[in-house]
Amino acid sequence: MSRSDYPPGYDESRGPLYAPQGGGYPPPPAYGFPGFGGPQPGQPSAPYPAGPNAPMFPGQPGGYPGQPGGYPAGPYPGQAQPGGPPGAGYPMPPPIMPPMHIPSDIMSSDDPDDGFAARGSGFDSLSIRHAFIRKVYLILAAQLLVTTSIVAMFTFVRPVRLFVQRNPALYWASYAVYFVTHLVLVCCKGPRRKCPWNVILLGIFTLALSYVTGSISSYYDTKAVFLALGITAVVCIAVTVFCFQTKVDFTKCQGLFCVLGIVVFVTGIITTIVLSFKYIPWLHMLYAGIGAIAFTLFLAYHTQLLIGNRKHSISPEEYVFAALSIYVDIVQIFLFLLQIIGASTK
Repeated sequence: MSRSDYPPGYDESRGPLYAPQGGGYPPPPAYGFPGFGGPQPGQPSAPYPAGPNAPMFPGQPGGYPGQPGGYPAGPYPGQAQPGGPPGAGYPMPPPIMPPMHIPSDIMSSDDPDDGFAARGSGFDSLSIRHAFIRKVYLILAAQLLVTTSIVAMFTFVRPVRLFVQRNPALYWASYAVYFVTHLVLVCCKGPRRKCPWNVILLGIFTLALSYVTGSISSYYDTKAVFLALGITAVVCIAVTVFCFQTKVDFTKCQGLFCVLGIVVFVTGIITTIVLSFKYIPWLHMLYAGIGAIAFTLFLAYHTQLLIGNRKHSISPEEYVFAALSIYVDIVQIFLFLLQIIGASTK
């Protein structure tokens, strides 16, 4: 006889395949699958969810993100924040810093010992002139080194950058210190010429203006800051070489530079007031372009006053004022170029 390869059939008349288990265990579920969302046969309704939006555990809100009564819609820790303009809680960039610059020839005098740029006050010898120029550029190099270091720290160190942006009161305090020390050094002959008061005031002035410059730079991209630094360096070197080589005498145009300084100052105040209510890109770019050109001319003017071989020159005792004037011109050129480049890269 041949034996079948199939297993014997199950005879249900002989009873269940498995004997009932004791100990109060529930019977196994019937064959088949229940409908989606319905209760399991023979199982309690909790803690299993009765539907797709039901809570998994007691006390937990049900639903999915974005649905009423569900989980709150992001952002969650570790997720990227959505882009867009800064809203409440994020400080907006400080307004444009109006240039506070007083041309030296405003307070000129016929007395060579009392004025900034006395007529015909040439140096007695080349050695005195060269020593004066070296002293001024050494002071200027120290000032620019401090300012560049602070700008780099405010641009690359993220905690410092965020701290500066979240505390605009420090910006205004630094600007007030810069404004007051600038007035003292320009208008008061005693503190400007007496050591160590001139060095102390110049140091405070440099730190205050460096903080203001770093605060404004922290709101711009690193690329824009690098480009502004590079262009400023090229412009300043070109202007300095031009002033040493050219026969054009910028020191004769005292009235022109006086009017130009007043125009830039008033235009800066008006632009700041207008932009505080509504941002107008073309007005911002117009003011930044005028400011960059104006302070480039101021740099040429003060450089020729420093050289001393023109109609007007700065007295050798005014090395603090000479360094301060050129330093302010360079910083203002950098800030105006940064506004132009920063706006074009956004």
